[in-house]
Amino acid sequence: MKDYGLVSIITPSYNCAEFIKETIESIISQSYTNWELLITDDCSTDNSCDVIGNYVRKDPRIKLIRLQSNSGAGVARNTSIEEAKGRFIAFCDSDDRWFPDKLEKQLAFMEAKNCKMSHTSYLTCDEADKITGIVVCRKRETLESMCKDDKMGFLTVMYDTNGIGKVYMPKLRKRQDWALKLKVLEKCGHACGMKEPLAYYRKRVGSISNNKRSLVKYNIAVYQEVLGWSKWKSNLYFYFRFMPTHITKLIFLRYLNK
Repeated sequence: MKDYGLVSIITPSYNCAEFIKETIESIISQSYTNWELLITDDCSTDNSCDVIGNYVRKDPRIKLIRLQSNSGAGVARNTSIEEAKGRFIAFCDSDDRWFPDKLEKQLAFMEAKNCKMSHTSYLTCDEADKITGIVVCRKRETLESMCKDDKMGFLTVMYDTNGIGKVYMPKLRKRQDWALKLKVLEKCGHACGMKEPLAYYRKRVGSISNNKRSLVKYNIAVYQEVLGWSKWKSNLYFYFRFMPTHITKLIFLRYLNK
C-alpha cells in the first residue's frame, strides 16, 4: 500500500464513554496504518479517560491530552491540532465512526484530484447504531458555496497542510467546525467531494447539532469574526441566502431518505 504520509486524526472527547470505544476501534481498523489519533478530553465527568487510557497503553499511535478546565470542542480540537505531527489533518468526533478503508480511499482520491481538502458522503445512525439515512456530498465546494450552507460532514473532512499549513478553529463556542472549513477554503480555493460514503454520523438526542435554533447567533458570528463581514451583511446573508439554501438541503435529504 502506498504511504501518503502521516495522518493526524483530531478527536475531542466529553462524556462519551458509551461511544468512544467504537470510535477508536474504527480508527484502529483502518487499512491505512500511518496515522496518529490525538484525543483531547474536555474535563469529562464520566469514565471516558479510563476507556481511552486502555487504548493509549496498547497502541503508541493513540495519545490522550487532558484540558485543565472545560473549554468546548473548539479548544479541544485546537489543542490536538497543535500537537499534530502529520501532513494530513482529519477529524472524527468521539461518537462517530469510519469505514475501515476510509483513509486509504480518501488519500488516493486526494492525490488523483490533486486537491488540498476533501470530504465524503456518510451514513447517519441513531444511538443504537441503526442506520437512519445517507448524506450525499457534492463533487466540489468553494468558499462561496460553503458560505451559503455547510455542506461538508466534519467527520469526513481532511486537509493537506503542505502549502497551507495548519488551520485552527476560531474562539467560538459553537459552529467552529464550519468556520474551520471556511478558513481552509480561503487558503486552498476548493474542496473535492467523494461520493462514496465512508463514515457513520451518530445523531444523539439533545446534542448541540440537533438544537438548530440555538446555533443562529453563532452562524452569524462566523460571518463577522471569521470572514470579517459587517453586522448588517452577516444578518442579511444568513436569513436570505443561508436559510433558503439550508432548508432546500433538508427537504432534499428528507426526500432522499424516505
